[in-house]
Amino acid sequence: MNNNRSLIWLGTLGALSAMPAHAAGAVDTSQWKCETCPFEKGASGTLDVGAGVVSESAAKFGDFTGLKRKGGYLAAGGTLRDREDSGFFVNARAADLGLDVRSLSAEAGMEGLFGVRLGYAELPHELSDSARTPFIGNGGSTLTLPPGATLQPVDLGFKRKRLDVGASWNSGDNWTQRLSVRHDTRDGTQRTAGSFFANSAQLVAPVHQVTDQVEASTSFVSRRLQVKLAYNLSLFRNDDASLTWRNPFAPVVAGSTTGQLALAPDNQFHQLSASVGYEISPTLRASGEFALGRMTQDAAYLASTTNASLSVPALPASSLQGRANTLNASLRLSAAPTDRLRLNASYARDERNNETPANAYTQVSTDMFVGSPLSNPAYSFTQDRFKLGADYRGPGSLKVSAGLDQDDRQRPQQEVGTTRETTLWGRVAARPSPQVSLALKLAHAERSGTEYRTVATIDPAENPLLRKYNMADRRRDSGGLRADLAVTDEANLGLSVDASSESYARSAVGLVGGDTISIGVDLSVTVSDQTQLHAFAQGERIRSQQRGSQQVGQPDWWGLNHDATDVVGVGIKHLTLKGRLEIGGDLGLSNTRSDVTVDTGAASPGFKSATTTLGSLRVRATYRLNDKLSLTGSYWHERYRSQDWRLDGVSPDTVPNLLAFGEQTPQYQVNVLSLVLRYSF
Repeated sequence: MNNNRSLIWLGTLGALSAMPAHAAGAVDTSQWKCETCPFEKGASGTLDVGAGVVSESAAKFGDFTGLKRKGGYLAAGGTLRDREDSGFFVNARAADLGLDVRSLSAEAGMEGLFGVRLGYAELPHELSDSARTPFIGNGGSTLTLPPGATLQPVDLGFKRKRLDVGASWNSGDNWTQRLSVRHDTRDGTQRTAGSFFANSAQLVAPVHQVTDQVEASTSFVSRRLQVKLAYNLSLFRNDDASLTWRNPFAPVVAGSTTGQLALAPDNQFHQLSASVGYEISPTLRASGEFALGRMTQDAAYLASTTNASLSVPALPASSLQGRANTLNASLRLSAAPTDRLRLNASYARDERNNETPANAYTQVSTDMFVGSPLSNPAYSFTQDRFKLGADYRGPGSLKVSAGLDQDDRQRPQQEVGTTRETTLWGRVAARPSPQVSLALKLAHAERSGTEYRTVATIDPAENPLLRKYNMADRRRDSGGLRADLAVTDEANLGLSVDASSESYARSAVGLVGGDTISIGVDLSVTVSDQTQLHAFAQGERIRSQQRGSQQVGQPDWWGLNHDATDVVGVGIKHLTLKGRLEIGGDLGLSNTRSDVTVDTGAASPGFKSATTTLGSLRVRATYRLNDKLSLTGSYWHERYRSQDWRLDGVSPDTVPNLLAFGEQTPQYQVNVLSLVLRYSF
C-alpha cells in the first residue's frame, strides 16, 4: 500500500503547482520546525485562499513585490508534506500565485537513497513608469520616428523567470551524485543611450535574454576525508544582437540618419572544479579547492557604421574570438595545539588569462567621422591572498583574535603593474559581568604599488597625475565596538559603533580621502509571555574628497561628497484570547541625503541635495477559528518621497543636445489590504 501511495505522489508533483499559497502579509508557519520533535508520518499541509487590494499604481512599489498595479489580486498558496514509514517523502510549496512574484517548488525521494526537485519562480524588476519617448517600436530592436512624432509614455522594466530541475542519488555508503539544471529568462526593456557627435538620446533597449546553467558533481564523504568533483556550464543567449534607432536630430554630416548599438553578446563559461578536506589528526585539518574555467565569446561583429557615405576599411576579423582562461585555487590549514589556542593559515590564487586576439580596428565616431586605428587591449590579472590568524580563549570569558592578511595583485596591461595591500587586525571580546558583553576590533591596512604609468591603448591619453582609487597607494584604519547589555531579565540592549578613515596621500588627481562612521542601537523586550517588543536605530555618515583637473594637468577643482543614512524601526508581537489571536506590527522609517559640493574657483550654482524618505507600516492579525482553520488579515502602508537634481525638472527637451526620457523621481503612497483563509490538514 505504501508503494502505491508513493507512486501516486510522484505522479501528482506537476499538479501541485496549481495549489494556492499564502498572500503578501499572511503569516506562513509552514517552515517552522521543532528540532526535538520526531518526524511526522503521513500527509499534512496548508491551503491558503484569499484576496487583496492595492490602492495605487506605482512601479517603484511594485519593484520585486509584484504589487505594481492598482486594484484587486488573488492571494493564494499552500504547502504539502508527506513522509512514509518506508522513507519516501514529498514536500511541495506554492506562494503568491496571484502576483508577479509567484513561486512553486516540489521535491520527492527516498531518504538516504535519492531525491528529485522542481522549482519555478518569477520576479519583476520595475525600472520606471514615468519615461516618455518619441520613438516607436519600443521593446524591439529597431526604433523609428513617424512623421509628426509626439512623446508617448513607456514603462521600463523586465521580468525574470527561473526554472530549476535537480536530482541527487547515493551510489554507495560514501558517494553522492548531484545534477541540477537552471533555465533563466529575462524579458522586457531597459535604459540605454546613443549619440551623434554632441547630440544624444535616451533609448529603450529590448531585453530578451536566456541563461542556462548546468552543474554535475560527485562527492565522497567519510569521517576524515571529504572530496567533491564538479563541472559547471553557463550559456548566455541574447535574442537581440543590436539596437538600431533613427537620428532624432538634424544630421551634421551626410548619411548620419541611423545609429546602431551592439547589445550583450552570446557567451559561454565552462568550469571544472575539485575540493578536498582531510583531518590529518584530531587537532590538525587541511582543505583545498581548485577550479579551471574557460570563457568564450564569438558573436559576429556588426558593421563598423550604418552610414553608407563613409569609407571605412574592412574589419580585421568577423568576430572578437574572445577567450579567457581562469584559475581559482586555495589551501587552508587549521590547527588546535591546545584547548585554548587555534591557528589558521590560508593561501588563495585567482588568475584570469585573456587570450583574445588583439587587432587594429578603425575608429568610427558616432557614424559621422572616421578616426585612426586602435587595438583592443586584452586585460589579464593575477591575485594572491595570504592570511594568518590566531584565536585564543583566555581566562574567564576573554577571547582574543589577531591576524595578518596580504593581497598581491598583478595587472600587466594596466596603469599599476603590481600592488600589495597588508592588513593587521585584532579583536578582543569579554564578558566583564553576567549582564554585559563587549567586543572591540581594530584594523590597519596599507597598499602600495609599482610606479604609476600611462597606458598606450587608452585614447585619448589619461592625465599622468591621475590615480585610480583601486590601484592608488592607500592607508586605511578601521575599528568597531559592540556592547550588549542585559538591562533586566526581560530587556536586552545592544550598542555598536564602526568607523573607518582612508587616505590617498600620493594621489594628485583622483580620490584623496574618505571617512565613514556608523552608530547603531537595538532593543528587545519581553513584556510578558504573550507580548514581545523590538526596536532598532542605525545612522551612517560617509564623506569623501577628490581633486580633478579640467586641463589634463595639475588639479584645478575639488569635490566633496557627503552621504547620510538614518533608519529606525519598531515591532511588536502579542498573543491574546488564550493564544487564538496573534497580533503583530512593524513600523520602519528611513532617510537618506546626498550632498555634492564642487569648487572650480568660479562662481556657479551648487548641486541640490538628493534625498529619499521611506516610511512603512505593516499590521497583521491571525485568528485561529479552530484546529484546522485560521484567518489572517493584514494592512500595509508605504510612503515614498525622493528628490534628485539629475531627474527633477529635466523634461525631454530641457537640455538642448539631449533627448531625455523626462523621468521624475518616484513619489507614491500605497495601501495594501489582504484577507486570507488558511486550512490545515
